[in-house]
Amino acid sequence: MNNEEFKIYLHSLLPEAVFVETGEFLEIQIASDKLFPFLENIKISENTSFDYLFCLTCIDRIDKFEMVYHLLSKTHKHILVVKSIISDYQNPETETVCNLWKTAEFHEREVFDLFGIKFKNHPDLRRIFLDDNWNGYPLRKNYIDPNMIEL
Repeated sequence: MNNEEFKIYLHSLLPEAVFVETGEFLEIQIASDKLFPFLENIKISENTSFDYLFCLTCIDRIDKFEMVYHLLSKTHKHILVVKSIISDYQNPETETVCNLWKTAEFHEREVFDLFGIKFKNHPDLRRIFLDDNWNGYPLRKNYIDPNMIEL
């Protein structure tokens, strides 16, 4: 399946998805409530077989968060970037994907530790780099540390 056929197939799975073709990889933006079912589908489907999550991160957009998942199908040699918006900036949460890809367990803990995103149903959601008594989330744009040097 070439890239255009791949897009058509993904669009058939989720018609409201938006494709962005500005980067190196095919990128799809989907609503956060559709995220887990979509990811589960593209992992188990023989047409996609996304068997490897090689990156999971978060972007602080000041008033919302953007979750970013980089997926690889070793079978079909496709790479897909899935982005989803979390609009609740004060209490951000999304469903874990640990039960789909074991690598997500570490990545989600990192995002929790540095951005404060809560992953529902995560098996061990706790800080991974910072002390348990650390106050705040250092990768948020509104984070202030008295030791920071302002430019």
